[in-house]
Amino acid sequence: MHRLAQLDHAHIWHPFTQMRDWLKREPIIITSGKGAVLRDVHGKEYLDANSSIWTNLHGHQHPKINAAIVRQLKKISHSSALGLANEPASKLAAELVKAANPGSRRREEADSTLVTKSISSSGRLQKVFFSDDGSTAIEVALKLAYEFIRRTRGWSSRFSVSPNKLKLGLQPKFLAVDGAYHGDTVGAVSLGHIDLFHKAYSGLLFKTDKVMAPYCYRCPFNKAKPEREDARKYRKCNWECVGKVEQKLCAQKRRGNPYAAFVFEPLMQGAAGMIPQPSGWLRQVTELACAHGALLIADEVMTGFGRTGVTCHVDDAAIGRATKSFSDAKLFACSRVGITPDFLCLAKGLTGGYLPMAATLTTQKIFNSFLGEYEEFKTFFHGHSFTGNQLGASAALASLNMLQTKQSVHSRAVLQKTMADELKSLWSLPNVGDIRQVGLVAGIELVRDWQTRQPFTLREQAGIRVCEAMAQRGVLTRPIGNVIVLLPPYCTTPAQVRKMVTVLREAVNDTL
Repeated sequence: MHRLAQLDHAHIWHPFTQMRDWLKREPIIITSGKGAVLRDVHGKEYLDANSSIWTNLHGHQHPKINAAIVRQLKKISHSSALGLANEPASKLAAELVKAANPGSRRREEADSTLVTKSISSSGRLQKVFFSDDGSTAIEVALKLAYEFIRRTRGWSSRFSVSPNKLKLGLQPKFLAVDGAYHGDTVGAVSLGHIDLFHKAYSGLLFKTDKVMAPYCYRCPFNKAKPEREDARKYRKCNWECVGKVEQKLCAQKRRGNPYAAFVFEPLMQGAAGMIPQPSGWLRQVTELACAHGALLIADEVMTGFGRTGVTCHVDDAAIGRATKSFSDAKLFACSRVGITPDFLCLAKGLTGGYLPMAATLTTQKIFNSFLGEYEEFKTFFHGHSFTGNQLGASAALASLNMLQTKQSVHSRAVLQKTMADELKSLWSLPNVGDIRQVGLVAGIELVRDWQTRQPFTLREQAGIRVCEAMAQRGVLTRPIGNVIVLLPPYCTTPAQVRKMVTVLREAVNDTL
């Protein structure tokens, strides 16, 4: 066993990993990477098929991001954001606000229809609060929404409590989607609804409500028989999932305590199993939430920065249109469906996958509710040591600049089409039940038999075994239960995409 593997076994506790299994074998130890390729201590090369857990956008060792970090290193690497400002963070905040508010055009391509009106409850995104990762970005939104609702609904403040409201026990309450994962800090876990991850900490959490996910492949209301196609395309239902959301909102409003906020991952739920939302679902449920007075918290930790694609359709004509109008390319899933949330939570790809950094964008209206005289203590009492870190901000600025070039938009559109074309070959496998792709992220659900949709039990570790077989063939990714994830860096070539899919097909054949 390599000496580094011995050190790892001796001292490191890995996240989301059963360490008893981990200690039985020598781990893959990555020493370098370039583009979409990673290299281990033994010199073996692998394709990074999940962008190093959904973070790396432009590939490893990208010269422009490297150069941006080196330039900043020659100035200063970090100074506190408590009482001080800095150049890269100020510029980055301005660029994020610009990207999150893509102009006044309303003829946006969204869910195959033209969006004529943007959904928003409190206005344009104008303020940016920096933090460290996806969990903290959500935690910031949660705390801001909680305090904003308490103040605007006149329930209570730190120094004055309305006796009548206190007697009723009214506190801001949050609504999320079944299968939601929003991070691992206590507040973020409270918003999550994956028992496997969260049940152990139930004693630490505050209660939040959930509504059913629009999981077309396994929806109890979908009367369609299995076909060899994305279940969203052949579903037969009456939007019962939307009706369930409306019922929940109405029930809570009748209690005299409308939901403070609706928390969602736009277009694709990640850790739930790469569950895509059928066309029209997101606009319908966010319109309902706004009508019932709920703020919108959009978790774009995974879906942000172009990950959901530059066009809904991936034929050659669509690629041409996307490239021609590259200046209007939407970097965020919310923008693609005409939604302006009250909070936009960003992380992972923010720095191009280089450094830990996150941002929570919100509106002037919410910002104003925290303004007051010093002695009123309306300050947002929350912060992080590395808030607005100069190195992270410099990397993020370089990444944003690249994302908005004509070349990047074109290459992402081509990659999206290549993935779609290659994934079709997997329908021939009897153990592939559903293939769901949104932009540059795909989930392939493995089943015992596609005609019955019967799943493998988690004990059988079907997804893990397939991914281990893929690693042996030089492709690295990590499953979500029985769902294999393909989420490549934007620099991935057509040949590399073909290899990823070919290796997945071989691994499923040999393993299952």
